[in-house]
Amino acid sequence: MPKVVTRFAPSPTGFLHIGGARTALYNWLFARHHGGDFLLRIEDTDRKRSTEPAITAILKGMKWLELDWDGDAISQFERAGRHKEVAEELLAEGKAYRCFATPEELTAAREAARERGENFRGDLWRDRDPKEAPEGTPYSIRIRMPRQGETTITDEVQGAVTVQNSELDDMILLRSDGTPTYMLAVVVDDHDMGITHIIRGDDHLNNAFRQYQVYAAMGWHIPTFAHIPLIHGPDGKKLSKRHGALGVDAYEEMGFLPEAMRNYLLRLGWSHGDDEIISTDEAITWFDLEHVGRSPARFDFDKLDSLNAHYLRTMDAKSLLSSIKFALEDHIGRALDSVEEARLLKALPSLAERAKRLPDLTESASLFCNTRPLSLTDNAAKQLTEDIIPTLAGLADELEAVTDWEPTVIKAAIMSFAEAKDLKLGKVMQPVRAAVTGGKPSGDLVETLAILGQAETIGRLRDRVAA
Repeated sequence: MPKVVTRFAPSPTGFLHIGGARTALYNWLFARHHGGDFLLRIEDTDRKRSTEPAITAILKGMKWLELDWDGDAISQFERAGRHKEVAEELLAEGKAYRCFATPEELTAAREAARERGENFRGDLWRDRDPKEAPEGTPYSIRIRMPRQGETTITDEVQGAVTVQNSELDDMILLRSDGTPTYMLAVVVDDHDMGITHIIRGDDHLNNAFRQYQVYAAMGWHIPTFAHIPLIHGPDGKKLSKRHGALGVDAYEEMGFLPEAMRNYLLRLGWSHGDDEIISTDEAITWFDLEHVGRSPARFDFDKLDSLNAHYLRTMDAKSLLSSIKFALEDHIGRALDSVEEARLLKALPSLAERAKRLPDLTESASLFCNTRPLSLTDNAAKQLTEDIIPTLAGLADELEAVTDWEPTVIKAAIMSFAEAKDLKLGKVMQPVRAAVTGGKPSGDLVETLAILGQAETIGRLRDRVAA
């Protein structure tokens, strides 16, 4: 088997959407599985719609997903001269022809074909002598499609798919202004880049039969095709923004981890038995085209949240802090100090047990920062009625006398205080939690107090007494 070479070829007319990200992932995994190359080509031939910000967004999205490509990203537009060269070669060999039809003539012919119930094949000049056109008349170059027989593509996902050659139109290769069409450019680029496997959405399946004829006309090796079903929403309809058809950057902003996104996108159309949690190393080892499903996958935010929560729980404290540090500092309006970072390193693994996305973690982590006096949620404020203030003041005095600030000692001090005041433990713990956390999600209260430290805990209690 020759060296496997795959590619991802997005059009820079917008963000890197979720379907494109999955296509990139499958190409990346297939190449890495076979020890081959994964190439990136920016299909920027549409100069009116292609933008530099879109190119930047695509590259940023790929890097966030950690899908590294081999070599430099290739610009399709910059290869226009090579595309034109191939069109002229096909023209010289009689495998393409000049079409002098005007837009009006083509529109009329298309309408006439529709009225007859036939496919429009664009072949008005297929059998005419170019000398019939007045000198200087602009022309496009069209491929001379076969009219007899059929073309079969053995697709790695769809199986054998056949079309009658009579259904194929003599598509334009080179426009009358000398610019190459997408259909020509794709084939020339894939050939010149040595692409062995074209893995893309099944909305390109019809294009494959037309592109196949360019390969055949040039006598080039035809790559292996694999057309993946598109992603649908939970309701089975075409994926839209309300379902999750957003840019990859939006998922980053929502607080999803790249490893969780890779795992989710992998399972969104591919399976390995009943495995749901699949590491990147396992994905590279296991990935194949045989287990890509033929039915559209359905996007499900709940499953993505569940996967993301899993990956949050597996991260070590330093990685968790690194993931939220920028957002946390933005949230509190300043840089973290060393005391706060030390607290967070102790607190984050426990906080991650209850988080689904990074913003959840940022919110709960903020209670370990020095942001006094704390703002209170409505529920926390309800716990801190005037009659509870003496209890908080008394407990603050009790905790100030603690000489060994660790969980068992702290708990014993609180229990002793409650017993001395003839209060149920919950009647003490609930307002303490409200005063110390402000109502933010937290784990075990005593563990939280231990991490906050004696001075900070007592300070927060006294803030509520003085309020």
